Amino acid sequence: MTTLLLTQLLVILVAARACGWLLKHFGQPPVIGEMAAGLLLGPIALGALAPDLHASLFPAASLPPLASLATIGLVLFMFIIGAELRPVEGTRAQVRAASAVGVLGISLPLLLGLAISPWLHPRFAPEGLGFWPFALFMAAAMSVTAFPVLARILKDRNLTQTRAGRLALSAAIIDDGFVWIFLALVLTFVGGSQRGAGVVAAGALALVAIVFLLLKPLYAYLLRRDRMRSADGTLSRGMLVAILIGLVGCAAFAELIELHAVFGAFVFGACLPREERLVAQLAKAFEPVSMLLLMPVVFALAGQNTTPSAFAGAGLGAFALILAVAIVGKVAGGTAGARLSG
Repeated sequence: MTTLLLTQLLVILVAARACGWLLKHFGQPPVIGEMAAGLLLGPIALGALAPDLHASLFPAASLPPLASLATIGLVLFMFIIGAELRPVEGTRAQVRAASAVGVLGISLPLLLGLAISPWLHPRFAPEGLGFWPFALFMAAAMSVTAFPVLARILKDRNLTQTRAGRLALSAAIIDDGFVWIFLALVLTFVGGSQRGAGVVAAGALALVAIVFLLLKPLYAYLLRRDRMRSADGTLSRGMLVAILIGLVGCAAFAELIELHAVFGAFVFGACLPREERLVAQLAKAFEPVSMLLLMPVVFALAGQNTTPSAFAGAGLGAFALILAVAIVGKVAGGTAGARLSG
């Protein structure tokens, strides 16, 4: 299994690099090449052209270890994004604008997802699944933001420290927080979740309270002491380990309440002191592994879960409809929120 995992990593990295280099000439950021590589390595391309090779390279039993690597990559990456996040025009103004963009970025796609569900349900709902559970799931799927992908595109474009980039990230975290709670409610409704939406919401509030009321002053104190002991101001290994403990703990708690580990990592990163030297050291320590090695695994895994039936027959029409609804809903909703916020 170890040999297979290393071979998978090698193939994923080479394909991601090649696709990123190719799409760079069309003005696309590297992450788009990594996403394309993930699709090419999945059932719809490699699986169709060389099914035996695909089955031996990506057997079903090997996907859970890849998923674990992908989660670690996302956790490290979103931690850095949270540490880099800065207020825009004051915290209150940022929260108001981000809330408007986030809420309207949820509302319109949600309504559009409900609107197309009567056509999709008879054709694609699993046997025995009623209309409303299916419709609510579609609404959640249309509303959610691919938060790590958004952050990666902003990072590739050097936009994370701009006003628009900060607003987009703030809106996305508000958006996805609500949508994940909504999804927990839907899964509870259909019996697919062990925790209700109330538990998820309470857990999210507890996570934020613990991070900003307890961990924020604690790590500010630890970082001050660490700098006093360092002649050149660099982080000691002990301090890096302490940061990793906080990061993994918050990610694990977020996963425990079914909010997803990336939110715990992002919130923990956001609680650290807003110091450029600290952010630069954290990025130097964690960013290469997360962005260059593990993030391509995220898209390769997504490609493995993409079925060829989505691009044939009735599936092709549904795919086009869902894609159009997702794009129109997000663009129009986000634009309306931004305009209302000035």
